[in-house]
Amino acid sequence: MAFTEIAYDVADRVATVTLCRPERLNAFTHTMRVELIEAFDQADADDGVRAVVVTGAGRAFCAGADLGGGGGTFGHRERGEGVESVEGAPRDGGGTVALRIARSLKPVIGAINGPAVGVGVTMTLPMDVRLAAESARFGFVFARRGIVTEAASSWFLPRIVGIAQAMEWAATGRVFPAAEALAGRLVSRVLPDAELLPAAYALAREIADNTSAVSVAAIRRLMWSGLSASSPWEAHAADSRLMAELGGEADSVEGVTAFLEKRRADFPMKVSEDLPPGVPSWPDNPYGV
Repeated sequence: MAFTEIAYDVADRVATVTLCRPERLNAFTHTMRVELIEAFDQADADDGVRAVVVTGAGRAFCAGADLGGGGGTFGHRERGEGVESVEGAPRDGGGTVALRIARSLKPVIGAINGPAVGVGVTMTLPMDVRLAAESARFGFVFARRGIVTEAASSWFLPRIVGIAQAMEWAATGRVFPAAEALAGRLVSRVLPDAELLPAAYALAREIADNTSAVSVAAIRRLMWSGLSASSPWEAHAADSRLMAELGGEADSVEGVTAFLEKRRADFPMKVSEDLPPGVPSWPDNPYGV
């Protein structure tokens, strides 16, 4: 696919997905939705990609849905999202992106370089780490537009920041600064604007240079599926299965040997070929994305 509203680049085993509509503050469209899903498909299929960094072109991360269509923007006929449905309702486009990111096999780092509002912030919730520039602003503005939180954020946001903080931000719909996002644990770090991407890439390279790709994919699935586990005993069973499946495999042998020999490990296993069957299938994917 030739991308028109995002850019997709791979260097040093890190894929960069850049939202590329700077003249519209990277506002979200149906085309961007399709291209983001394709970008994550490409990243998962490429064993040369060990982590994904998502950022925005220009001075914004994503200003939310493109409202250029006027008052009918959120009517499903006007959204141009075809006839896909979920339980009889037209599917929320932002949700298809969030769910695709959620089932990524590669760790995802959000480098939020400016305003992230509406779907511009909810699409970041299934990312594993969110870093923010000092100029970033956030807003769960849905109630101020007469709609509801979308992109499965009613599931993600309370699990990340707690129900009280989630409801404060969603019920007021206010736009708030990066410092408040950090205090509310929406982001992990706030950095000077010029330091944001270097910090995101440093984190991505730390993953790429030091870890087993299969281990990271398995851990990512364990962590996310664990958020809805019924008990720690259920999580213990999932951990035990994967310890048994991976403990004698080539990456484990290499990891231990490299530690004993005081050298950097060179892990031979590939996500595309060696992901064990015990890796949780969550997120369940009954709707195609």
